[in-house]
Amino acid sequence: MSDKPEAMPADAPVREQAATFRPVAEGMEKHMNVYHPVLDHGFIAVKDYMGDDVSVLQMARMSYGKGTKSVADDRSLLRYLMRHFHTSPFEGCVIKLHVKLPIFVMRQWVRHRTASLNEYSARYSIMPDEFYMPEPSQLAVQSKDNKQGRGDNLTPEQAEEVLRMLKADAQRNFQSYHQLLNADEDGKTIDEDRAGIARELARIGLPVSAYTQMYWQTNLHNLMHFLRLRADVHAQYEIRIYADKMLEIMADWVPMTTEAFRDYQLDASRLSRMELALVKDLLAGKATMADAERYGMTKREIREFQTRFEV
Repeated sequence: MSDKPEAMPADAPVREQAATFRPVAEGMEKHMNVYHPVLDHGFIAVKDYMGDDVSVLQMARMSYGKGTKSVADDRSLLRYLMRHFHTSPFEGCVIKLHVKLPIFVMRQWVRHRTASLNEYSARYSIMPDEFYMPEPSQLAVQSKDNKQGRGDNLTPEQAEEVLRMLKADAQRNFQSYHQLLNADEDGKTIDEDRAGIARELARIGLPVSAYTQMYWQTNLHNLMHFLRLRADVHAQYEIRIYADKMLEIMADWVPMTTEAFRDYQLDASRLSRMELALVKDLLAGKATMADAERYGMTKREIREFQTRFEV
């Protein structure tokens, strides 16, 4: 899948470009209907959007009835909103994405329940024979410290065997799927002497590595909440690279908002009450890290605190 506009699906409707009085973000226009590849068969494309940085500021200034001043004032106000978690002005901007992703990534994605979405239905259509295969460099053992994370990478020999098993399982599942349907990927009957079972039943055995698609629409505030969790270095790789691409698109759409978001949320770190008390005493020379447990912090909290400040 390429980054060219003509990479859009062949059946996508084409509209004449009409004059508009709504805000147009020039940086976002270059992403309209451009299908950015993600993973081995996935993509993200912007289908529509509403608003820009100025739209955020207009909503904020509605509170006290003043219009836009200067660019410097705009940036200062926007950063103030982000810094102090004044979220409602960011809700005035909206984005709609077309996303193709593995089902197991979709299951993580829909935990963010502050969006509208419509997913490809295997009750109506036959699922294409596409499934996600990780790169060897992404194969790792279970982490000993993190129950939901990865540890050390597999050796090349181990990775090759894992990929062989994953591919064989997925191919076998899709073969069974088509036998149950009595239809190939294009919907053509395989055996004229028998009927296939209903599509809604045949799909039961498909692997979670199979690809699905959705239209996903959310406002800018909830997009940032998604990115704060999924563009984080601790997020699962397969959803994180979708988030990374979305962050690139967001930077072209609302550059001032993205700058503030990175500075105060995504690349920032908040301190707990105990951590704040410890930092104050560390700076004042009244404590050392050896005193951390005295501030009510667990061993894990102390370890996480130290990791955040490692140079």
